[in-house]
Amino acid sequence: MSLMKCVSFTRGTLRSVYFTTRQLQVSGHHTCLRRSSTMSHTVPPILSVAPSRALVDEKFKVVVENLPPGSPVTLHSLHHSEDKDYWEAYGHYISDHRGTVSLAEDLSFGGTYTGKEAMGLLWSMRPVPGSRKGLRLRKMNICSPLLVNISVYSGHVVEGFREQAPLASSLTERWYMGPGVQRIEIKEKGVRGTLFIPPGPGPFPGMLDMWGGGGGLLEYRSALLASRGYASLALEYFAASELKSADIGLNYFETAFNIVKDHPQVIPDKVGLFGLSLGSIVTILLAVGSSVIKPRCCVCVSGNHIFPIGEALRGFNQLLHSNAHKVCVDENNHQIWRGMGLPIPDDPSLKVDVGRINCPVLLVNGQDDQNIATVEAAEDMAQIMRAAGKEHLLTRLEYPGTGHLIEPPYTPHFRATNFIKDGNEKAVLLWGGQTKPHSDAQEDSWNKILAFLQQHLYSRPTLKAKM
Repeated sequence: MSLMKCVSFTRGTLRSVYFTTRQLQVSGHHTCLRRSSTMSHTVPPILSVAPSRALVDEKFKVVVENLPPGSPVTLHSLHHSEDKDYWEAYGHYISDHRGTVSLAEDLSFGGTYTGKEAMGLLWSMRPVPGSRKGLRLRKMNICSPLLVNISVYSGHVVEGFREQAPLASSLTERWYMGPGVQRIEIKEKGVRGTLFIPPGPGPFPGMLDMWGGGGGLLEYRSALLASRGYASLALEYFAASELKSADIGLNYFETAFNIVKDHPQVIPDKVGLFGLSLGSIVTILLAVGSSVIKPRCCVCVSGNHIFPIGEALRGFNQLLHSNAHKVCVDENNHQIWRGMGLPIPDDPSLKVDVGRINCPVLLVNGQDDQNIATVEAAEDMAQIMRAAGKEHLLTRLEYPGTGHLIEPPYTPHFRATNFIKDGNEKAVLLWGGQTKPHSDAQEDSWNKILAFLQQHLYSRPTLKAKM
């Protein structure tokens, strides 16, 4: 039994791994590195991923060299999540006349993505077959990287990757928090959250970052914003399943905003608001209803302006319950909530008067959002602001084939996931979107969000974090 060597690069270090020919053999056309096979070659393949350490919104370049020309191979990614679930993606390639495959330059002919997709091994990730239903991949510990193992296999493989020996592998680190970013836990004046300060002398523009109705503290977007030059407070404004009893008013968010504004590393007159889903509704409410704070700009992802005037967050929950009869389900029994917001009410007391907004607002919405009627709400907002002479403050981004959960670039697409409603009732919510257009929208919208923040918050070029 002969020994054959596979070469991989891990964190910039050349590593040789030896496999026997028996270990490398698999059934049918998936046979690896036998002299009688199409992969017979004197020099083992080399797989490189550059950069091997990067922020999650940066592209990498994946190249396989030293393959026989015209060889079918599969590029595969594997991630073991903090929830102990495995996520994977893969693409089928044919090496060129030089024996090379480049994800940025070559077509994938099958797999979890097709076409020329440099980042397909990340954005098309999905739970491996047999996983629990309704999973969502989110990084909770942003002080450690998201580790993704990239491997190359002989033949066009579709299953059983973990039971087969790859020709070569490389481990890549994807970070939300860049070098030098400070992470500061905030528990003052009744406010809970985490403040992230960019590296360097400062001071920096600031952001108050608010997530949605799932509750809890999510830090990864704020960590990424700090890595891009913005002091960002990831705000926790109720714990999971507390919305029913969340008697939180504007003063909580105003206090949080002022914690950011008053920090010595923050430019006090350059603080913005960033919200997704319920956080986006709160963002609009603050921009209109607060007499205490004056945000410089607002980014609203997948939200609307439907909110009972003068109510705490509990009032929003009561509004949802009054429209619960409009909830429907799809063929998989996934709950569709968008109907609860339709038709957009004519009663002004049920809507935030966005005609009173006095700062630039960026709306980012998906046309296949199955959770909130965001596109219809955005059109109503535009009409109200137009009538008030404020339409010049509004920028709208709407993406076809895109759902509710518009995340930072290369985050996998989640069409339906588990959700805990008030009272610890569990459901699977349909968020919408199709994988390829949704992923394209995440990349495009993030670049436009950073450009929007640069325009309205920054007086010097955006910092480029280096890993």
